[in-house]
Amino acid sequence: MKISKDFREAFFPKSVCGSFPGRLYSSPGRTEVGGNHTDHNNGRVLAGAIHLDAVGLARKNNDHVIRVKSEGFPEACVDLMRWEAGNGSADRLILGLCDGFRLHGFPVGGFDAVTVSRVPPGSGLSSSAAFENLICLILADLYGKSVPAPETMAKIGRHAENAFWQKPSGLMDQMAGALGGLHLIDFQDPERPAVTPVPHSFGDHVLFITGPIGTHAGLTEDYAAIPREMKLVAGFFGKDALREVPPGDFYQAYQALREGLPQRAVLRAAHYFAENDRVLREAEALTRGDIPAFLELVNASGRSSYMYLQNVVSGTRQDLGAALAYSESLLRGRGAQRVHGGGFAGTIQAFVPEDLAETYQTSMEKVFGGCAAVRIREEGVTVSRL
Repeated sequence: MKISKDFREAFFPKSVCGSFPGRLYSSPGRTEVGGNHTDHNNGRVLAGAIHLDAVGLARKNNDHVIRVKSEGFPEACVDLMRWEAGNGSADRLILGLCDGFRLHGFPVGGFDAVTVSRVPPGSGLSSSAAFENLICLILADLYGKSVPAPETMAKIGRHAENAFWQKPSGLMDQMAGALGGLHLIDFQDPERPAVTPVPHSFGDHVLFITGPIGTHAGLTEDYAAIPREMKLVAGFFGKDALREVPPGDFYQAYQALREGLPQRAVLRAAHYFAENDRVLREAEALTRGDIPAFLELVNASGRSSYMYLQNVVSGTRQDLGAALAYSESLLRGRGAQRVHGGGFAGTIQAFVPEDLAETYQTSMEKVFGGCAAVRIREEGVTVSRL
């Protein structure tokens, strides 16, 4: 995707466009194929970059100020001399990224940029991570000697979100986008995740994302409760995260857990142990080209998320449940579907046989507003000449 001439020249006047460096920065969104709410307890995920991306044009300036004009949003501004940012969320996020660059020993400097994104906000495709990686890429290209490794870029993005947005995020979103392709990412050591590439052919199935469905407003506590309750079960065993608890120990202590802890916490832990193992089997199925086995595991993930993780319904809000029910009727017992990402609101994911793809997309769009076919993108963050 290219930035339109009119949008570019709204920020870069015609008088200076002739000296524009002519470099296009691209940062993809990501899809979580497996591993629903496993990463925050040091589990495994199966995640990939997608063809929908955030793109930008940028050039250095000499006034030590970062100005970013993103299509559809107010201009963000960060003064690096005063280390101050505007009041917008993007301003604070950019300041946090610069702070992360400094903490990792990378130089920062002023630049002017225009950006536009095809990753819909609130869609569960990590529009914020795509933007973070884009800004990191611009800073690295303009002021550094090389682009930070995906793991480092993810840590910079996490720092910005944790410290400047007060959002308790992990490393999955930024890593998946920066890596490109589809990867099994194992967070057993959360500061040094193990990464394994996985083939991303889904046979004669098309990956669809439907949403955003509903709004994330008022759902902060729903999201925060999931890792908190999982860690409550880990604490029963004297551990910080469920990954440190052997599954056999969990089931051996099942009666004591039910008597001593909230039932939902125990159910969510049961989801974690099954899902963490399921991610590994999904990767193995794709590696050997066993698409039926892979689809069966995706459906099992969806059932577990609905029944045990319980991140489909929030109070009387059942938007995602309605989407899953309608999607199931269209699939006619074929393909696979599951909640996508954090849940409660946002998106659902479906692997749809090619002969049903057109009908599926048209029908889901009519009822729920947005349904897009998503492709895995081989490249991570990229810089190219126009």
